[in-house]
Amino acid sequence: MRMRIFAGPAGLAAVLLCVTLATSATARTPSADAREAIALPEGGWVLQEKRRLKLVDAGGVERTGVALKGERIDARPLPGGALVAALDDARQVPVVFRLVAGAEPVALPLPTPTIPVETLCLYRDAQRLDHLFLVAESGVAEQWLLAGPAPQRLRTLALPAGMSHCRVDDVTGTLFASEEKLGLWAYAIASEELPTRAPVALARPHGLLSAPVGAAEVLADGSVLLLDDAGKRLHRFTKADRAWRLSESVALAPAATQLVSAQRRVLWLRGEDDAAWRSRNIALKASTARAVATSPVPVVLPRIQTAPVARLGDAADDPAIWIHPSDPQRSRVLATNKKQGLLVYDLEGRELQLLESGRINNVDVRQNVTLNGKRWDLAVATQRDEAALAVYTIDGEGRVSEKGRVPTTLKDIYGVCLYQPKSGGLEVFANDKDGTFSQIRLHLQDDKFSGTEVRRLKVATQPEGCAVDDREERIFLGEERSGIWTADARASAPATLKRVMAVGPALVADVEGMALYRADAATPGYLVVSSQGNSSFIVLDALPPFALRGAFRIGINAESGIDAVSETDGLDVTARALGPRFPQGLLVVQDGFKRLPDAPQNFKYVSWADIAAALRLAP
Repeated sequence: MRMRIFAGPAGLAAVLLCVTLATSATARTPSADAREAIALPEGGWVLQEKRRLKLVDAGGVERTGVALKGERIDARPLPGGALVAALDDARQVPVVFRLVAGAEPVALPLPTPTIPVETLCLYRDAQRLDHLFLVAESGVAEQWLLAGPAPQRLRTLALPAGMSHCRVDDVTGTLFASEEKLGLWAYAIASEELPTRAPVALARPHGLLSAPVGAAEVLADGSVLLLDDAGKRLHRFTKADRAWRLSESVALAPAATQLVSAQRRVLWLRGEDDAAWRSRNIALKASTARAVATSPVPVVLPRIQTAPVARLGDAADDPAIWIHPSDPQRSRVLATNKKQGLLVYDLEGRELQLLESGRINNVDVRQNVTLNGKRWDLAVATQRDEAALAVYTIDGEGRVSEKGRVPTTLKDIYGVCLYQPKSGGLEVFANDKDGTFSQIRLHLQDDKFSGTEVRRLKVATQPEGCAVDDREERIFLGEERSGIWTADARASAPATLKRVMAVGPALVADVEGMALYRADAATPGYLVVSSQGNSSFIVLDALPPFALRGAFRIGINAESGIDAVSETDGLDVTARALGPRFPQGLLVVQDGFKRLPDAPQNFKYVSWADIAAALRLAP
């Protein structure tokens, strides 16, 4: 029997819901004792009965279970079973179990939450790592990573107050929050980004729903079901043109408080006074079925992370690598805290020095530079308060000292990269937010650094990242909203720019940090660039025609408790072997958001061997 519905709240009428009222023969009914149920892909169920949480197979036979009086259950499939989260009624604390057929239940050791948990839901991300969201009545929420040696709090976030139910669409990374008195919200919950929300449907007077709003369920095609008007009405919402729209609506009699969908396109509903579950068939369009969420580009894991910087907000920015002359494992990473100064880390990520140089933005390093008859290891950073270059010396043990400031004529100095001409000495490319690149030759006289501008280059809009290939005497320039350019680095050459790559599907604005990877003098090498707009990194050949070799993201290292990387500003890379963790070199990147747990920004270390394997790069 089909129903055409022409009654209901204004604006929600005359909508067809393709359901049948007869009990379906295509999926076994959840047991009458089950207060809540989750359908599993192979046809089994996770059932919360009055005092027992259990896993049953497609024939309804219990395969394993645990004594629990729980509610608000959610689950994700495991081989032979499920990962199950529930709220323990007796203690009002969340619990998580691995229920696998034929095995004893395994409880994950969740710490006592710091918030009074009202509801919870699970999320399986593109790395196939499981997360648990815990939400208080106030809307304060915690996101826990369930992978690794033990559950770890990933971050704290704000969700709607008075939230009664939540469900996550793993494919899109969207959390649906059912706010009892206001409606249904969709939150983008990628762990490395700020959560953003959009209304799916709101209650009157803001929208057309009739509060209280109840449980929600995500269907296989990405549409969302919602119980409205104290469970007397069921709505279905679909997303089109970035907006959620009501696609179907039906009155329910009796009212429902629970709903669960099965892969076989059956919806089960149950009210508080129902003696058993009732079913309806769901019409899903086969063309809209979606694949399981996976990362669209390869994911590599960070090996090490630095201590967080000592300032909140957007503070960490750009790293540079210094190689120890005799013991590569004692090399250093110099990095900017643009609200404080220059930091120096070892290869374990420990902070060794802080030079309070003020608002320095970008930094670069060159070693064995000959100036005034002496050899130096030098770092140069842009100092924004003085529109100057801050010059640092690095001794043989990696100890950094500031040696002076070189003024520039730039009005808003920003990025920097260094160049060692084949003729000797050291030159600095410093850029301005107006697109100007000032090429400055450094001088050293009586132990004092100075500079002379020898040339200017210009891009149309704001730049920041740049890198110089000393061997080829070529500079790469990043124009944040436009793409990557290249030019002859020699001061005597014309200031002619050639485009390497435009912003597009592979390179997503902003174009940020860039650096050269070259194993030896015989290899062409690679240019690594931060594609900040989609939190990825692209790898190009360092020689024309600058072919794209691939892209990668830096994911969560659950075993080491290191979060993923997003919105990277600066980066640096070396091909030098730096010990067993970095046998083919090291990539250091700034991380825009520090998680596991929330903290000020920091820098992540990635083994080039992992990148080369992921992208199948030649040495």
